[in-house]
Amino acid sequence: MGARLRLLRALCMCSALAIALPARPPSVTIGALFTFDSVIGSSAATAIRLAVDDINRDATLLRGTNLSVLMQDTKCSGFVGTIQALELMEKQVVAVVGPQSSGIAHVVSHVVSQLRVPLVSFAATDPALASAQYPFFVRAAHDDAFQMAAVADVVAHFGWREVTAVYVDTDYGRGGVDALGDALEAAARARITCKAAFPPGADSAALVDLLVRASMMESRVFVVHAAPDSGLDIFAAAHKLGMMDSGYVWIATEWLAAAIDSSSAAASWRTTAMSRIQGVLTLRQYTPDSDAKRSLEARFAAAANRQNATAEAAGSMMNAYGLFAYDAVWMAARAIDQFLGDGGNISFSADPSIRDANGSALRLSSLRVFDQGEQLLRKVMLANFTGVTGQVRFSGRSLVNPAYEVLNVGGTGVRRVGYWSNGTRLSVAAPSWADGGAAPPSNGTQQQQKLYSVIWPGDTTAPPRGWVFPNNGRPLRIGVPYRTTYRQFVSKDPRAPDGVSGYCIDVFKAAVALLPYPVPVSFIPFGDGVKNPSYGELVQRVAGGSFDAAVGDVSIVTNRTRVVDFTQPYVESGLVIVSPVKATGSNEWAFLKPFTPGMWAVTGAFFLFVGAVVWILEHRFNPDFRGPPRKQMVTIFWFSFSTMFFAHRENTVSTLGRFVLIIWLFVVLIINSSYTASLTSILTVQQLSTGIQGLDSLLSSSDPIGYQVGSFARSYMMEELGVPASRLRELAIDQYADSLQRGPANGGVAAIVDELPYVELFLSTNCQFRTVGQEFTKSGWGFVSVPA
Repeated sequence: MGARLRLLRALCMCSALAIALPARPPSVTIGALFTFDSVIGSSAATAIRLAVDDINRDATLLRGTNLSVLMQDTKCSGFVGTIQALELMEKQVVAVVGPQSSGIAHVVSHVVSQLRVPLVSFAATDPALASAQYPFFVRAAHDDAFQMAAVADVVAHFGWREVTAVYVDTDYGRGGVDALGDALEAAARARITCKAAFPPGADSAALVDLLVRASMMESRVFVVHAAPDSGLDIFAAAHKLGMMDSGYVWIATEWLAAAIDSSSAAASWRTTAMSRIQGVLTLRQYTPDSDAKRSLEARFAAAANRQNATAEAAGSMMNAYGLFAYDAVWMAARAIDQFLGDGGNISFSADPSIRDANGSALRLSSLRVFDQGEQLLRKVMLANFTGVTGQVRFSGRSLVNPAYEVLNVGGTGVRRVGYWSNGTRLSVAAPSWADGGAAPPSNGTQQQQKLYSVIWPGDTTAPPRGWVFPNNGRPLRIGVPYRTTYRQFVSKDPRAPDGVSGYCIDVFKAAVALLPYPVPVSFIPFGDGVKNPSYGELVQRVAGGSFDAAVGDVSIVTNRTRVVDFTQPYVESGLVIVSPVKATGSNEWAFLKPFTPGMWAVTGAFFLFVGAVVWILEHRFNPDFRGPPRKQMVTIFWFSFSTMFFAHRENTVSTLGRFVLIIWLFVVLIINSSYTASLTSILTVQQLSTGIQGLDSLLSSSDPIGYQVGSFARSYMMEELGVPASRLRELAIDQYADSLQRGPANGGVAAIVDELPYVELFLSTNCQFRTVGQEFTKSGWGFVSVPA
């Protein structure tokens, strides 16, 4: 009896539960929006059909509810796409897979937001679609912000600083290029120097004209962001213009990989299209290998072969967009299954704000709002499963684990040269994510190597420099000082091919010759040819943009570096002081000049005194100091003066005598050394005719000081050394000798302050002058350029 009661109670509970939960609908319809006759659409169509078949065969999913899909062709048109989206909404679909176009997605997103139908796109990659303005837009692929970060890392890896962006002028193209600009600035401190946009459907003549204008710019790194159906026309135009040769870099976004993957294996296509894209780098969204992926690709190939009647079209493969379209359908199906499993009921209602105007035939009033659309959207965003593209899960509004393959086109296919992921960036190791979505580090060898070698256009493995001097650029305007003195440094020279000549010009030309590209320049003399120009004014002309650079004997000084940039110094220079000297004549009595008469007398007295002391200490014991008085007097004199040359023959035997002799010989050594040094100086060294012996004596005097016309020495002495302007005299170099010889008393100068190279050249022909003291500035000559 008790067992019957328990069974009856269980049956009642099951009946109550069945009454509480609504019955699942027999069928659910989703929509699909894409362009049927396109590279992406043809792959997505087959993938969506296969996904629906697999879902309906899976007994654990939807459990009794059949999933059907209604496909609408957008024909690559925003207007047609909007009309097709409205037709889908009339048929009360609960979700829409697609569209493939970012431009159409922008428009359709407003429609689905009003009608509360989740829009799950597998190919609309414009980063702007992640805005909160489109709450019902769900991206089932990675947006272009990640792809452009990968492109920027490739640019940074090869050290390129300037990029030309060639892109289709649509929401998709503009959004991708904006993301590329941000990524380049962040990753490589590079920039887009030229944006070459072309309209959708541009013909070959328009593309040729676009590339001709782009080729006139400096950059040789081209990033192509286009649609798979029209992007190959860009490379056809580039091949026609000879822009696929060595020296060029072409990076295509993932559209090119999709076009190559979707192409047939027919020889005619390979020999035409592939021959035009040799050496191109492209990206492909990375999807890890799995049994499910291999099975889907095999079934896709079989289905494509059945649909294609000719052998010419057979052999197509599924591209990455097809894989993401397959997972997008599964994402929608899982969300619907969870929604129904939670007791969700699918219902539609009219929206009072949507009605037809009088006489309108658009039938807008037939559109219905999906009442449970927000609930289904939340289920979609909670997706967490492993699909053919890998882990399908959202972080915010983006899929986790964005990753790309870096491919190099060569021969009749592509070769993988590396990977990019947001965890490891560029690497030769395939991404593998641990729990939580973080990419673990690879081993040491793989961390060090970011990419395998790349074969560039022109069949070269050496990375191109990435830029040349622009063909449409004007020559650099180089200001050259028009010197009137010491023209061997730099000056105007009508006989020279460039109109200027000199040592500085030779150095500049030698440096330019080391560059692997031509640099056209135009030398412009600066000055009136009457006197040397002002170098400070020349620097200001460069800073003001009158000249692009200045080449000459321009000193690198602090106040100039504040307004212009200098190269590394190619000549050492600094300020020195030049003063006149007078030669001291020598005669037969010159040997007496080292000592004064008093010094001679004292020295002679000491010689006699030491001789007498040694005689007193030695004559009692030493026979050399004995004998008649006359002999002893001669011995004293001989011994005393012979010690000057260490030639004494008498031996000392007493202890005190030896002690005195040792001390005296040391004194004699000092006297000899001093005498020799003084006599050498008197006979060889010239004497200054003024009292200036260095910078300190120059500053302490009140005598006039000369400086070269146009030199920075005037401002330096006034501002740094505090020399009053009344003491300074501006002189041409050919006036130096006369001014120094006349001296301050006769209207000349006491000294001249000038740079070392000029002074050395001046002294080479004027031996009556010399430098005094040390160099009191340390700078150099450099070439001047406009600040970067």
